[in-house]
This record gives sequence, structure tokens and C-alpha cells, in this order.
Amino acid sequence: MARLYIVRHGEPTGSWGVSHDPDPGLSDLGHQQAKTAGERLRLLTPKHIVTSPLRRARETSDPLVAMLGQQALVAPAVAEVPTPPGVAMEERGNWLRKMMAGNWDTVEPLLVEWRQAAIDYLLSVKEDTAIFSHYVLINTAVGAAIGDERVHCFAPVHASVTILDTNGRALSLVELGETGTSAIR
Repeated sequence: MARLYIVRHGEPTGSWGVSHDPDPGLSDLGHQQAKTAGERLRLLTPKHIVTSPLRRARETSDPLVAMLGQQALVAPAVAEVPTPPGVAMEERGNWLRKMMAGNWDTVEPLLVEWRQAAIDYLLSVKEDTAIFSHYVLINTAVGAAIGDERVHCFAPVHASVTILDTNGRALSLVELGETGTSAIR
């Protein structure tokens, strides 16, 4: 049995289609959120650190990496949900809000494949691991754990820690991260 500490990245400096940076890092508040999450996770002593390749997730993992003296494994399987072909970056926010209002059986096949790959990756984790990722990925994991087919089943705030267990065959929810409203980017 492995425990997964899935952390939503801290507050970014920009958002899809709004900032001129396609891969924004963390704001000053985001860096503080990352430090706070790192301090909590340090006490939980994960054996490994995994991060999405996107800058805001990598920067959120940095304090824990420094505290534990580990390197983070960059895993594309825990990256942001992909934008389907034909959706312009400036339209991503609108597309994302519409997509999240539905169920997994109503989304494009590309997203169903992304979801399954993400779940398969989480199931493959063998030791307690801190995973720095994104809003939809966390919803995907929680939905799989509780049998909820909605794309959006809860609202984790920036740098919240959601805890799941995996036995290699199934995910089970231990604790939802802090919830609230935040911009979906």
C-alpha cells in the first residue's frame, strides 16, 4: 500500500490565454503556499517526489525537494489536462469550464485516454509519494477513488494536499485537500 499526497500547484503568475507566458511560474503568494505545503509534507515523510513538467508545479515542489534533499521525478502522466486540437489557447479557459461541467463519458477520446493514463500512473506508485500536479488531475484521482464519473467533483485550492492510498489495483480516498474557489486556468 502506498500513500499519495497530491498537491495542487501554488497560485501562478498568469493563466492560459491571458498571460503571454504559456508556462507561468508561481506568484509571490504561490511561493509562500509552496513553502507551507512543503513544511506539512516534510512531516509526512514521503519517500519520493513527483511533479508535473509544468513550471508552476515544479516550483511548488521546490521547497519540499530542498527540505528532504531529494530530486523530483518529472512525470508527464501528472501534467495538466491536454487541450484538444482545434481549441486555441485564448479559448482554453472557456473550453475547460465547459468540459469540467460534464462527465467523463461526454468528453473527447483524447481526454478519456489522458484520464486513464493518469489513473494508471497513480496506481503504479509503490511507495509513499508527494505528487505536485493540477486541478483536473486531482479531480480525476478523487473521482476514481470514490466512483464519481463527473470531471469536476471537488474544488481543491492552490497548494492544497489531497491524500489517497493505492494498492496497485484501486485508489482510495483518505483526505480531501482544502477546498474553496480559485481561478481555473
